[in-house]
Amino acid sequence: MKNIGSVKEDLNTEKRISITPELVKKYINLGFVINLEKNYAEHLNINDEDYKKNGANIYSSKEEVFHKSDIILKVNFLTETESNLIKSKSIFIAQFDTNLNKNITSKASKQDINFFSLNLLPRITRAQSMDVLSSQANLAGYKAVLESFSKFEKVIPMMMTAAGTIPATKVLVIGAGVAGLQAIATAKRMGAIVFATDVRTASKEQVESLGGKFLMVEGHENLETEGGYAKETSEDFKKKQEDLLSDTLKKIDIVICTALIPGKKAPLIIKEKMIDNMQRGSLIYDLAAIQGGNSALTEIDKIVDRNGVKIIGDRNILNKLPISASNLYAKNLFNFVLNLYDKENKKININLEDEIIKKTLIK
Repeated sequence: MKNIGSVKEDLNTEKRISITPELVKKYINLGFVINLEKNYAEHLNINDEDYKKNGANIYSSKEEVFHKSDIILKVNFLTETESNLIKSKSIFIAQFDTNLNKNITSKASKQDINFFSLNLLPRITRAQSMDVLSSQANLAGYKAVLESFSKFEKVIPMMMTAAGTIPATKVLVIGAGVAGLQAIATAKRMGAIVFATDVRTASKEQVESLGGKFLMVEGHENLETEGGYAKETSEDFKKKQEDLLSDTLKKIDIVICTALIPGKKAPLIIKEKMIDNMQRGSLIYDLAAIQGGNSALTEIDKIVDRNGVKIIGDRNILNKLPISASNLYAKNLFNFVLNLYDKENKKININLEDEIIKKTLIK
């Protein structure tokens, strides 16, 4: 299995790529052959010559790439058409939700295809260089703050002028995972007063280390899984959290929502009545939009105006940072392939005793 292929994503929904020109050389140095679809990264101002001079093969169609390749690397899952093109006994690696793609995985599994979802990587030290959720969430948290501030109609830091003082913007970050922590850090650097809330008690110290104020429900219960993710809350906790949020939101200017539960619908945290009590001119940026949203009024790829409060829900915020996101994603993928590669025997080895391989393999 020495032929690695990658094809263009649907540019209407995804602008990231899985292989950058500089990584072609690294793959080739390991003994792999790289096959790419024509105009693979043209939308990022990277032309085919950049790939060719590093040793990649360029083919005019998806069909040729799939036919020539034993390992397929993508950002998103196979489309229905692509699932009919992938070869038997090949390997497919991407970032995808297994629950949303069961029909294709079950059909293709009959052809003995090994699917690896990078969304299932275990939270262990050895997997950090492959952790696409963290690398992409980090960028998402940063960009969410910039997008929010660009649409907010007041200055962010406190300004003392001869004409009077303008108070600093108050920002609330819901969810203090990787995206949330980066949002806190970015908003703080730009002069905002930052508050944050999360169901995991361990987040308090991290939030405060970045200069944010952690909002904690009285009688707080730790809702963190062994893998470091958030889990669902009890009804009693939800009620206490709702009361705290209702009071807080009345004086908040910008809310950044980042709360997600892996493989499930995003938790509904900001109810309609809470939004109705927010100040006119305030703004909610919902990073959880594609999974249902943390806000009751979030609509994908729309800006909803509710009595002067704007609710923004981009489908894929990483499309606004596609070059940076691609560079990190492609490196994560390379490190994952490297972990599959047996250097001594110079071949791919699906070693199920390796926790990383075992946890990410779909069968």
